[in-house]
Amino acid sequence: MEASYPLVYWIFKSLFWVSVLVVLYSYLIFPLILFLLSHRKKLQSKSYELDSKDLPKVSLLIAAYNEQDVIEQKVRSIFNTTYPTEKIEVLIGSDNSDDNTNSIVDKLCQEYPSLKFFPFKNRRGKGNVINDLFESSAGQVVVFTDANVMLEENTLFELVRYFNDPKTGLVDTRMVNTNMHHSGISFQERFYISREVYIKQYESILWGTMMGPFGGCFAIRRELFRPVPKNFLVDDFYLNMKVLEQGYKCINNLHATVNEDVSNNLKDEFRRKIRISTGNFQNLSEFSHLLWYKTKGLSFCFISHKAIRWIIPFFLVIAFLSNLMLSGYSKFYFYVFLMHCVLLLLPLLEILLRKVNVHAGILRYITHFYSMNLALLLGFFKSLKNIESNVWKPTQRNQV
Repeated sequence: MEASYPLVYWIFKSLFWVSVLVVLYSYLIFPLILFLLSHRKKLQSKSYELDSKDLPKVSLLIAAYNEQDVIEQKVRSIFNTTYPTEKIEVLIGSDNSDDNTNSIVDKLCQEYPSLKFFPFKNRRGKGNVINDLFESSAGQVVVFTDANVMLEENTLFELVRYFNDPKTGLVDTRMVNTNMHHSGISFQERFYISREVYIKQYESILWGTMMGPFGGCFAIRRELFRPVPKNFLVDDFYLNMKVLEQGYKCINNLHATVNEDVSNNLKDEFRRKIRISTGNFQNLSEFSHLLWYKTKGLSFCFISHKAIRWIIPFFLVIAFLSNLMLSGYSKFYFYVFLMHCVLLLLPLLEILLRKVNVHAGILRYITHFYSMNLALLLGFFKSLKNIESNVWKPTQRNQV
């Protein structure tokens, strides 16, 4: 009888079920709440028309490091949009690139007069390059975009249109992933990204409290920009939270589409996620006061979508250890613990199968889940150290 079990049993039982509930809340319950609240609602905001003479001037900022394979295609994708070219300026900062990026951009400057090039001599990281480019820009709307993210014909207009609403401070794009391969994690990564897109869309519809753009291409109202701290690793989330902190809306526009190669190499993506996770905890510390903010929906989304998600690894560890202790008290928890062990071993099985060229897609979703949470755990401990620079090694493009 459970009633006769000692106090320690009830402590471990509470820890186990609280941990399980937190994980379920983060991944299932919170998105479901947003879906139900936003059901049949649409993003409401006064927008510009494409032929409007009032369309604002747009500055596109690109921090580039060794982007010789994509930089020309990127620039041409910008000037091939339907947005009036006389209202576009592009500023590219080369972060001490040592490939052919600089020579390619120099030639493009001769073709496009509104393209401005800044070849920096010292490597300082994306955030610092962005800060410098912003000071040299003049657009009323500033678009931050990566060299490998390609724009479509209507991307710029769809990014800008909602800024006709004076309360809109930031607008994000929707990434369309390309270069998919069954040999790696590209399908699992696309699933995760697509899920995030719709969570952010629900947040946008309900309260205008989208929890961070994806970073590859988003726009901000000029006067709301705040310089990114020199040691911050995740500049896009920092800028997003600064906009919300000032009382403006951050929204996701599903019609503002861009194309990007999705990550396919687990090792490279794991390294990238450790960096992002480290930056997440920097931002959590910086914006901890917004966890209890009075603005409608802001604290709820920040806690539920981000803060809890970032500490899920700790709850996974607690759930495993408490389950281990409970396994000696009843058959139920013993069998649950066995299932727990099997789940933890499945990523190892999936890796072994991959080595013999057997690609088990379902198992790879489990590998992806655990690798993301391990990266969060490692990122947390790295964030406790003194981070002096935001320089990092970019993920390889066109992964196979």
